[in-house]
Amino acid sequence: MQRILLIGFRGAGKTTLGKALAEALNLAFIDADEEIEKREGRTIKEMVEKEGWSYFRHLEKVFLKELQEKKNIVCALGGGAVLHEEEMGALKQDSLIIWVFAELDEIKERLSRDFKTLSQRPALTELTWDEELELLYKEREPLYQKWAHLKVDTQRNDQSQLLSQIKTYFNKEEAYG
Repeated sequence: MQRILLIGFRGAGKTTLGKALAEALNLAFIDADEEIEKREGRTIKEMVEKEGWSYFRHLEKVFLKELQEKKNIVCALGGGAVLHEEEMGALKQDSLIIWVFAELDEIKERLSRDFKTLSQRPALTELTWDEELELLYKEREPLYQKWAHLKVDTQRNDQSQLLSQIKTYFNKEEAYG
């Protein structure tokens, strides 16, 4: 296992958990969306408004390919990273991929309080906010399940419980892997 990747819907807690996990394991932490924004010198919203979603998805794909060369890191991937079949397949071979899960109602509640989501995340569809979240959640859930080695529930477990679950899984894999 070369790296730990966190996948899941926006607002599930990937970044929060990822930072805590990296600290607990003494590894570097990367947030994929923040890294792409830093490289581009603009927000995802600005990229999408000017170039469209396909432009951002291309940058995300490039980032995932580069990630295959990185070791000893924890990385929170963007919610749509699981759409990149080839790159996710390659990463799954030598990464621990953790699905950071929360139910849709909880996601909606968290996102409604999140300034960054409200101000900087562009819509993905022409649907209303609620309709879009429901559609994307249903579309992506099977992909999160497909790519994940482990699923952790941020709605029903506090951070220490989540870290304990991950460490237990990690130790089992190391012992029997």
